[in-house]
Amino acid sequence: MAEIKFEEALKKLEKIVEDLEKGDLSLDEGLKKYQEGIELARVCSQKLDSAKKKIDVLAKNKKGEFELKPLDESKLEE
Repeated sequence: MAEIKFEEALKKLEKIVEDLEKGDLSLDEGLKKYQEGIELARVCSQKLDSAKKKIDVLAKNKKGEFELKPLDESKLEE
C-alpha cells in the first residue's frame, strides 16, 4: 500500500467497517473490503507504534531527571 497518512487510513478503515456492517456486499466484495481493512489496520498500527517510539525518546536518566535522547530513526522500523 502506498504511503498514506494515519488519519486518511483510519477514515478509510471506518468506511470499510460501515460497509461490512450493512451486509449489502456480495461475498467477493466483502472479502476484498475485509482484506483492505486488514491492511489499513496494519498501517494504522505501525504508524501508532512509530509515534509511540518518538514519544518514548524523552526518558529519565540515572539521576531521575528527564532528558531528551536523540531519536535513532533506524530503530523505528524494528
